[in-house]
Amino acid sequence: MNRFSGRLALQQRVLPIYRAPFFDLLASACDGGMSLFTGLPRSIEGITTTEQLQITNYELGHNLHLFRGSLYLCYQVGLIDWLKNWDPDALIVEANPRYLSTSSAVKWMHGGGRPVIGWGLGSPPVNGFRKRRRLSFINQFDALIAYSQRGADEYAELGFPKERIFVAHNSVSGPPSAPLPSRPSTFNGKPYILFVGRLQARKRIDYLLKACAQLDSKPRLVIIGDGPQRRTLASLAREIYPSAEFIGARQGAELKPYFTEADLFVLPGTGGLAVQEAMSYGLPVIVAQGDGTQDDLVRKENGWQILPNDFGALSSTIKDALSDVGRLRRMGEESYRIVKEEINIEKMAETFVTALSTLASK
Repeated sequence: MNRFSGRLALQQRVLPIYRAPFFDLLASACDGGMSLFTGLPRSIEGITTTEQLQITNYELGHNLHLFRGSLYLCYQVGLIDWLKNWDPDALIVEANPRYLSTSSAVKWMHGGGRPVIGWGLGSPPVNGFRKRRRLSFINQFDALIAYSQRGADEYAELGFPKERIFVAHNSVSGPPSAPLPSRPSTFNGKPYILFVGRLQARKRIDYLLKACAQLDSKPRLVIIGDGPQRRTLASLAREIYPSAEFIGARQGAELKPYFTEADLFVLPGTGGLAVQEAMSYGLPVIVAQGDGTQDDLVRKENGWQILPNDFGALSSTIKDALSDVGRLRRMGEESYRIVKEEINIEKMAETFVTALSTLASK
């Protein structure tokens, strides 16, 4: 991987545990070191955070959470003091206009002639005053890093120069170190469908239970995770699909036997970080379309993207997926190739360093 010769500062609203490996990897590529500034989430968010970073210097600030829902805003106390103490050569911030302290940080950096990169999901189409306001927000950055190609296209459509937009495909793990698991050419008795994630309403696990109940093959359905809907879903399962297995929360190596034995990974609702991990075990995937971060990860060669909250699409897609075991195995092989060669935290970090180096050379 290329290296950034300077001293890097990186701001995030919070530090979820799944981001720690990426930040340490990026820090290892910075000759001057890297410091990360975050606050804590609201208790209602259910985000598992960490302070355990091996290489990255970590500064915990204080998040002031203002309002709720669509009116939510956040102000990060201590951000400017952190910048003054760390004195970075470049800054990367979340490109989210809801974070009120961002503009002050950008002005402080630009006051010393140092670049700032915004890192974000993209910008869905808007018109009129909202478009001008959003463009004004992103124009304060010297470059943008988008989570996906869709996000990059949205930034360009809004009016940000294409040559200053970089795509770092959103990733939470490195390339698989183990070989592709060997799976038989036929199902081992019944097809095995796996879900891993937080049990909450937007994940639409109720749809997954109903879809399996309609299948003639009556697949083995394993649901891993915990959350506010666990009791409700377990009660529903007893009524319509009593063979469904609720395993509870599992982490790291505990997940290996489930991923290895499964035939198909299904994420019926929006959000979820286990898709890439499932692919690293050679699983084809069915996911609901979301913010674009899965567009590059899930393709017709390795899975299916369906509309969210569309039970008919979920049901018919699962039926189609299980109808051809040979195709399913080939799609799983492609999943493995994608995360090994194209989309992982090593490739993600390389893009960040490329963006930093490009600005530093100007």
